[in-house]
Amino acid sequence: MSWDQYLDTLASYAVQGTESHLDFGAIIGTNGAKWTTDASARALKITPDQAVAIGNALDKKDFSSFQNGGIKIADVQYMYLRNDDSGDGVTVFGKKKDQGSVVLQSTKTAIVIGHCPEGKQQGICAVAVGKICDYLSSNGM
Repeated sequence: MSWDQYLDTLASYAVQGTESHLDFGAIIGTNGAKWTTDASARALKITPDQAVAIGNALDKKDFSSFQNGGIKIADVQYMYLRNDDSGDGVTVFGKKKDQGSVVLQSTKTAIVIGHCPEGKQQGICAVAVGKICDYLSSNGM
C-alpha cells in the first residue's frame, strides 16, 4: 500500500452523514520528508521547504515560527491557533478565512496533515487525523 492510499482512508474518517469535513491531506516525516506524493487527488500540495519547516516545528515542539509567520502550506498561510499535546506527539491547529483550516498531528516519526474546507468542522477533521496517527503509532511509527 502506498502512502497516497492513506489519504483516502483519512478522508473517509472525516465523513459525518453525507458531509466530508476533510478534502485534502498529506503525510510527512518529522524530518520533513514527504511520504505522500502530489499525484493523489486528495494531496495537499505542500512544498519540500514547507514540509521541513513543519517537521522541525512539530519535532522540536517549537511553534514560534508558526506564531510569528503562520503555518505555510501550499499557497496559503494559515493563522496559528493553538497546539495540544497528543500522546507521542502534538496537534497543531490553523485557520485562514475563506480558505478553511488545517490540523497537523505528529507521531514519533510522522506528521499527518488534514485540510478542512471552509464552513466544515475542524474538530471532525482532527478526529480523522488522530485516527491515522493512532494507527501509525500502534505500528511503532
